[in-house]
Amino acid sequence: MKRIGNLYYKICDFQNLHLAFYKTAKGRRYDHDILKFKTHLEENLIQLQIELLNKTYSPSPYRTFKLYEPKERTIYVSPVKDRIVHHAVMNIIEPIWDRLFIYDSYACRKGKGTHAGMQRTVSFLRKAIQKWNKAYCLKCDISRFFPSINHHILLQVIQKKIKCKDTLWLFETIIFNNSADKNDLESKNMPIGNLISQWSANLYLNELDHYIKHILKIEYYIRYMDDFILLHEDKTYLREIKSKIIAFLSDRLKLKLNPKSDIFPINRGIDFLGYRTWHNNILLRKKNIIKSTKRFKKLKSLCSQGLIDRERIKCSVNSWLGHCKHANATRVIELCIEKLK
Repeated sequence: MKRIGNLYYKICDFQNLHLAFYKTAKGRRYDHDILKFKTHLEENLIQLQIELLNKTYSPSPYRTFKLYEPKERTIYVSPVKDRIVHHAVMNIIEPIWDRLFIYDSYACRKGKGTHAGMQRTVSFLRKAIQKWNKAYCLKCDISRFFPSINHHILLQVIQKKIKCKDTLWLFETIIFNNSADKNDLESKNMPIGNLISQWSANLYLNELDHYIKHILKIEYYIRYMDDFILLHEDKTYLREIKSKIIAFLSDRLKLKLNPKSDIFPINRGIDFLGYRTWHNNILLRKKNIIKSTKRFKKLKSLCSQGLIDRERIKCSVNSWLGHCKHANATRVIELCIEKLK
């Protein structure tokens, strides 16, 4: 693999930092910390540029909070200055890493996403039915994925494509910002909510993608972050593949499959990417329907109390309708709208 150098000065370029600020501010331009940074934008960006060029830049501690849906997770929020650095790095690195990914990796990438992944799943299911008549799905996800990413292994993966020492220094500085001991070979945990974490996590499992596609030679394989599916006609063969994946994850990436990872016939439907998918039908997940119904009921109550305006409800409904339109969900849409009347 050809390694790429001379990247650091592109990252530190003032125009790149300026673009990174506006990406950071997108959708948050009235936030207090964004407005404060923008008040002296040029001076702040020049100061950040000097810190990067002199290698005196040091990330600040994360602010954390917990989310409990769909499961408990700790979310890490970086200060504005650090988020600008993350965007500045990915402005330059994203096209390099994107070329490394297999076609059927759908997280983070432009032109991909959950809806594209779902359509690809339908396409694979139809091909599997035509080819084998009866087929099985191995559906997997990684147990505690982000907290389990090993920092040293991640840097090794990054170094396979990037040879610019200054850029590697910056990656190391950011990655180990959440580590108690940089020299600990078991140092792990990539913070959810960090832009570089999202891309680095995707790159981390790109190692698994190439193993499954090029070594195991699985034709029907799709991954979205740490959720992935494989299709094959032979259930016994998929059990063997699952054992090989478990061994690869443990030996190469120090990860574990979720014990709930399962093999089942595709005529049962595949719960993947927010939908229940068959070769000839797409339905919404039942838990998502229940969740949205409760949310709309709560929004209606808040609106009647004058705590939120109807524009807020409209945005939420439009988001939900955008999700629904990719599935056979006419009746569900009608019920949700009734809840808002």
